[in-house]
Amino acid sequence: MTSTLLAFCGAALVLAVIPGPSTAVIVRQALRGGRRAALAAIAANELGLLFWALVAALGASALVEASAVAYDVLRIAGAVVLVALGAQSILGRRRAGDGDAGPGAREPAAGGWSAFRIGLLTILANPKAAVFAASFLPQFVPAGAPTLPALLLLSLVWVAVDTAWYLALVLLLGRLQAAMSGGRVRRTLEAVSGVVLVALGVRMVLERP
Repeated sequence: MTSTLLAFCGAALVLAVIPGPSTAVIVRQALRGGRRAALAAIAANELGLLFWALVAALGASALVEASAVAYDVLRIAGAVVLVALGAQSILGRRRAGDGDAGPGAREPAAGGWSAFRIGLLTILANPKAAVFAASFLPQFVPAGAPTLPALLLLSLVWVAVDTAWYLALVLLLGRLQAAMSGGRVRRTLEAVSGVVLVALGVRMVLERP
C-alpha cells in the first residue's frame, strides 16, 4: 500500500503541475487580490476537486460521462466562466492603465469570498474533472483492497498533493511580484492571464469528450 500511495502522490503531483483552468484562475486571483484571494481560490478549487473525487468514488461521475447533455451543459458553462474571467482581466488591465491606481493597488472585488466563488464555479463547471477522476483514481486501488475506502483515501491524498502544489505556486508568485516593482508589470501579467483564460474557454467549447 505504501508503494501505491507513493506512486499515486507522484502521479497527482504531475497532474497538478500541468497548467489548466484551475491554475489560470488561481494565478489570476493572486494577481488581482493578493495572497488572501489566491488562498480562497485554492480552498474552493480543492473543495470542488474533493467533490468530484467523491462523486467518482461513489460511481456517480459515470452519469456525467455517459450523458452527452450533462457533459455539454457543464462544458459550455465552464467555457463561459473562463471567457468572462479572461475578458474581465483584459478589460480591467486597460482601465487600470488609464487610472491613477498605485503600484500595489488591489481591486476590492477580488476579495476572499469573491475569489472563493470564482474558484468553486470554475472547478465544478469543468466536466473533465469529473470524467478524469473516474478514470484516474481506480487505477491506484490495490488488488484485494476494499474499493470504496481505498478510493476515499486516494481522494484525500489527491486533494492534499494538489493543495501543496498550489500553495507553493502562490508563494513563488508572491515573491516574484515583490521582486518586480511597479503596477505595470502586475497589470501586464493579469492581461496575459486573461488571454490564457479566454483561450482555455474557447478550447473547452471546441473540445469533445
